Amino acid sequence: MPVGESRHPSQSDAADEAQWVWAEIKAEARRDAESEPALASYLYSTILSHSSLDRSLSFHLGNKLCSSTLLSTLLYDLFLNAFSGDPDLRSAAVADLRAARSRDPACVSFSHCLLNYKGFLACQAHRVSHKLWTQSRKPLALALQSRISDVFAIDIHPGAKLGKGILFDHATGVVVGETAVIGDNVSMLHHVTLGGTGKAGGDRHPKIGDGVLIGAGATILGNVKIGAGAKIGAGSVVLIEVPPRATAVGNPARVVEGKEASKLDECPGMSMDHTSFISEWSDYTI
Repeated sequence: MPVGESRHPSQSDAADEAQWVWAEIKAEARRDAESEPALASYLYSTILSHSSLDRSLSFHLGNKLCSSTLLSTLLYDLFLNAFSGDPDLRSAAVADLRAARSRDPACVSFSHCLLNYKGFLACQAHRVSHKLWTQSRKPLALALQSRISDVFAIDIHPGAKLGKGILFDHATGVVVGETAVIGDNVSMLHHVTLGGTGKAGGDRHPKIGDGVLIGAGATILGNVKIGAGAKIGAGSVVLIEVPPRATAVGNPARVVEGKEASKLDECPGMSMDHTSFISEWSDYTI
């Protein structure tokens, strides 16, 4: 399978996968409630009292994002209608849960991700805001974006398109512009910016290919393409296209020459290897 490529399961496969993950989440919540009674009521209200992942996630997001004027009941209905009516949203949520569980060694369980990972929660809320955006319900989409930014410190324009299996690791300070596109199995750390340049309108934000890894504090500006399976080093400033399976580092970023740059057989977005290119970077000295 090529770098970053994901298999698109049938609806029945996706439903089975969602049911399996939901069963795991409930089993984890029961164990946590037994071992930590102080969390029993919280775990019951957020997970154990619900009949499906859709309902649990909708309830949790509604309570996280509500305000004195944007009621949790309204948000619950909004999220539940979106998730229950769109199989793609449900399968994306499951893929994102699996991404966090498999790629982040600090993620101890699916339930931990569902309840506590603001990158995951912001991503799912964004998926709903994007659906609203495509339905021309832009005022509501923008209001939801504003709450996501306030609560999670992650600012993703509702027009941005996200694939499946996305990991926003730590996630604080992530900014994604209106016309940005993020492919499947992409991982990025905190303070990553996918931004535009100047004040020109139109298609002006980066296009991130499948399986890309973007390090902490990296900035990618303009309508540039980051090829599938590429790796962007922490703190880099990328202003031009990065070829598939290449490694770009620095400010302004440049492609690292050598074996690592031309033969990335791994999928960086899934391996989370941020530093192996250093051995091939001949002028790296301390």
